[in-house]
Amino acid sequence: MLPVLVRMVRSRLDVMAWAAAEYGDAVRLPLGPKTLYFFNHPDHAKHVLADHAENYTKGLGMIHARRALGDGLLTSDGELWRRQRKTIQPVFQPKRITLQLAAVSDEAERLTARLRAQVGVGPVDVREEMTALTLGVLGRTLIDADLGAFESLGDSFEAVQNQAMFDAITLGTVPLWLPLPLQTRFRRARRDLQRIVDRLAADRAVKPAGDDIVSRLIESFRHEPDQRVGRIRMRDELVTLLLAGHETTASTLSWAFHLLDEHPQVWERLHDEAVEVFGRGPLTAESLHRLTYTTQVLNEVIRLYPPVWLLPRIARAADEIGGFPVAAGADVLLCPYLLHRHPAFWAAPTRFDPERFTPAASAGRNRYSYIPFGAGPRFCVGNSLGMMEATVVLATVARDLRLTKIPGYKVAGEAMLTLRIRGGLPMRVRQVT
Repeated sequence: MLPVLVRMVRSRLDVMAWAAAEYGDAVRLPLGPKTLYFFNHPDHAKHVLADHAENYTKGLGMIHARRALGDGLLTSDGELWRRQRKTIQPVFQPKRITLQLAAVSDEAERLTARLRAQVGVGPVDVREEMTALTLGVLGRTLIDADLGAFESLGDSFEAVQNQAMFDAITLGTVPLWLPLPLQTRFRRARRDLQRIVDRLAADRAVKPAGDDIVSRLIESFRHEPDQRVGRIRMRDELVTLLLAGHETTASTLSWAFHLLDEHPQVWERLHDEAVEVFGRGPLTAESLHRLTYTTQVLNEVIRLYPPVWLLPRIARAADEIGGFPVAAGADVLLCPYLLHRHPAFWAAPTRFDPERFTPAASAGRNRYSYIPFGAGPRFCVGNSLGMMEATVVLATVARDLRLTKIPGYKVAGEAMLTLRIRGGLPMRVRQVT
């Protein structure tokens, strides 16, 4: 059997799936000089993420991802994280999100028109289309800027993500200055993103103060004693928010269309609900709440393919999780991808079945068996906006169009968690009458 370290470099997901199947819900994994503690039970997730969250800081992978992402909300900890969260949280209040519905619906209609223009023309890269869509929504709802004006944004984000994943797998042992193609692209992308966020900040500075994220970050870091530190932190925060604000929703929507093609009966119900609820008219707050089956579909999509599939933590002090001792400084791993497929909590766990999320089927389910947005103090601040956006887009497209995969297309390995692979997700578009 290959050493765990070698297998982990090849695929962290495969190693954890093997460990859970072979040894159960609590496994120690030797990883070179380190030992990883992998826990895969809802009670374990509750303990680490909620009940004792103060004892568990950002861990393996996220620490090394700071080289690529800086100290943004995803990678920061402690007082800096609390300050960042307090700054941006008001932007995600439910009342404000409801006011963004018209903008989201408009972007969904534009996407549908772009896709309709490809009927009979040839395949489209759904992943690429969803990325463009979510960047458009992000610009209009949170940034108050036209992100479409920055044509290099998508490619630069991809280069930064690839570097962050590489740093996580290699534990940051490969110097950034090495002229590897991956790292050369990353350095170029990082400069490009810094240029973009500096432009966004400069444009916002000459306008009246607003309630968007850029305005809030400018005000938050205005009184930083060291202005250079303030500028760096604002850059890091904006890059992180731009990345997180579009990537997870784009991935969720891409997987939704992938799964709907494989389950035509689900698409039929989705289409019928959209036609019945809002037909050819605009979506309203009232009609949005009537898209109950669409919501079930999305909940099932992110059960199978959660936006964040791995939650690494480091124990500040010695602890005991589910009766298993954990030393101070230990690396603790929770994996929503595997927890969401735990056979003790999900019947036929690999089957795509939106009926799992009817009120009756959800009653009595362990709250921590389903954590697509995390849990506890670090519960994803943008989950409500992301779910609203995904619901509107999925219903609007399914109302008018049917997307089908190119025959023979396959996805495998960890790349399938984001569909960020060569060729994206090629699909053909069919008009629905």
